[in-house]
Amino acid sequence: MKFAIFGNKHQSKKSDSIGQLFNAIVKYGDSFAIDEPFYKFLLSEGITVPESRTLIQDNDFTADVAISFGGDGTLLRTASRIGRKNIPILGINAGRLGFLTSTSNENIDYVIEKIHKGEYEIEQHNIIEATTVGDSLRNYPFALNEIAVMKHDSSSMMTLCVTLDGCDRITYQADGLIVAAPSGSTGYSLSVGGPIIAPDANVLVLTPIAPHSLSARPLVISDSTIIEIKVSSRSHNFLIAIDGRNESCNEGTSITVRKADYRQLIIRRKEHSFIQNLQEKLMWGTDVRE
Repeated sequence: MKFAIFGNKHQSKKSDSIGQLFNAIVKYGDSFAIDEPFYKFLLSEGITVPESRTLIQDNDFTADVAISFGGDGTLLRTASRIGRKNIPILGINAGRLGFLTSTSNENIDYVIEKIHKGEYEIEQHNIIEATTVGDSLRNYPFALNEIAVMKHDSSSMMTLCVTLDGCDRITYQADGLIVAAPSGSTGYSLSVGGPIIAPDANVLVLTPIAPHSLSARPLVISDSTIIEIKVSSRSHNFLIAIDGRNESCNEGTSITVRKADYRQLIIRRKEHSFIQNLQEKLMWGTDVRE
């Protein structure tokens, strides 16, 4: 089995346990390639990387499994590198909370053994895509978590006119709007009051950011819906963030968001469910008074 390893280059103290990952892969007779920027970062931190590795220098690579070593942000960047390759991602959480990266770095050897034996499950996560009329997008237009439209550099709120399937129209006075896939429901959308959605639900959620109206609430819609967003603001521009990849657009740019024609594969251990992950991360059912 061949692994492709991607990692966080900004948290040196979180990278110490990467050696456990290398040892586990070598122990079970598997091979791996490592993203070149992450490899150089590890060397700069004095971390030894086995000589048997190869380097990933662009997006032209193959693997049986990709490993994202970091937090959810690292996994999102890994997903953008994989694109349509149909390679499942194992997220090893060396970050903080980590909903997508549900595997603890304390269990690396155990998890690699399970993967080597084929004892794991794959979740298929829907991807959403942004297209524009007006300014062209420079960044990768696909998102595993969310596509957010936000005010740029003004304290004034924006007016966002949203059309669903070319018919129904919603107008938001707000600081922005998040269109989240199920995977993204525990991310930015959750932090501004959006609902938690199971990863296999075929829905999207529209979550306004600091809306001026108390009646403006998150809206769950079918993932077959085509969403068109038009923005007006005093600054005459706005930001679009696609899984955290930000860029500026002029006011006249129209954004269309729809479900993409491919899915991202995420590895989970058979004994670890989405609900269990929520219980661990959000301490559901825990009495904090005890």
